[in-house]
Amino acid sequence: MADQLNDIDGDQIESNYDEVIDHFDAFNLKPELLRGIYAYGFEVPSSIQQRAIMPVIKGHDVIAQAQSGTGKTATFSISVLEKIDFSLQKCQALILAPTRELAQQIQKVVIALGDYTNVQCHACIGGTDVREDIKALQDGVHIVVGTPGRVHDMIKRRYLKTETIKLFVLDEADEMLSSGFKEQIYDIFQLLPPTTQVVLLSATMPSEVLDVTQKFMRDPIRILVKKDELTLEGIKQFFVAVEFEDWKLDTLCDLYDTVTITQAVIFCNTKRKVDWLTDKLTSRDFTVSAMHGDMDQAQRDVIMREFRSGSSRVLITTDLLARGIDVQQVSLVINYDLPANKENYIHRIGRGGRFGRKGVAINFVTNDDVKIMREIEKFYSTQIEEMPMNVADLM
Repeated sequence: MADQLNDIDGDQIESNYDEVIDHFDAFNLKPELLRGIYAYGFEVPSSIQQRAIMPVIKGHDVIAQAQSGTGKTATFSISVLEKIDFSLQKCQALILAPTRELAQQIQKVVIALGDYTNVQCHACIGGTDVREDIKALQDGVHIVVGTPGRVHDMIKRRYLKTETIKLFVLDEADEMLSSGFKEQIYDIFQLLPPTTQVVLLSATMPSEVLDVTQKFMRDPIRILVKKDELTLEGIKQFFVAVEFEDWKLDTLCDLYDTVTITQAVIFCNTKRKVDWLTDKLTSRDFTVSAMHGDMDQAQRDVIMREFRSGSSRVLITTDLLARGIDVQQVSLVINYDLPANKENYIHRIGRGGRFGRKGVAINFVTNDDVKIMREIEKFYSTQIEEMPMNVADLM
């Protein structure tokens, strides 16, 4: 029976494929790729990985509908790494993403999973020196991950040669096709070999995405990961009742002592709030880093590097970057503000317990927020309970 998902917008696909492989060993992957998967900390494939890796490896065009945080990035990264001929130093796979952060995040995952292969993966993104792209592409890379503008430019100028590309992946397709990249993406499609295998990942299926699937995909396999299978399992969600906004800061400082945190991400709804909270915590001698969209790329890179390496323990940020953060050690997410729209809730807290790792999410809820919290619970059919005293034991 085909699954149906009524999305928020009623945009849905029906699954037409039901093979499920529930162990990485059963995919018959290259041994060095399998080593990389286990070294990265994966134990069992997530729901989408169990369904989508195999059809991609077998060469089918695939549309996968799944929210962020379900293991999409690793799904196509593993499939792409399995299909690359590492003895051929030419671009064989092109992966497009809507933001620079996401492209860099994908590049990191590809390189980490391909740690025992000699994979060359280059991120081709705006806001960086074009000469570096040209040099990397001339030296030869197996995989290019990028944003549409820069990739299109490199193809047009013949630095990125498309004749050896056999796999094209479009991540977050709903976002990309609605945000003004449509023409560039169509142009890129036209410049790829007609035999290119197309893999498309999208949280929703608006008409723009369905147009692409009809124009550029051959008899695609459709895979739907329903919302209730998403990453909220394995993540313990709590709320702390703080009657008024002004009480949140003290509540957070109290928590700092209780929770000797591995690494935590704290979400605020505005850039101003991020800066304000960073100042307040710093003045109370807590070491924190902050990141938001007004910072330039170089600054953001440094902050993410420090956080990934563990030298900074607490990162305060906005929703803009919720999708670009995937840090293995994050076991605590604090929503200092509840997200302004409920879809972002999973992007934020789905970070903590990704792929079967456990995590804790703590939501600060003022009297005015109770209604929003109830809506979030209903939307994700989940329960957010009052935070127990022994929360540190749950990390």
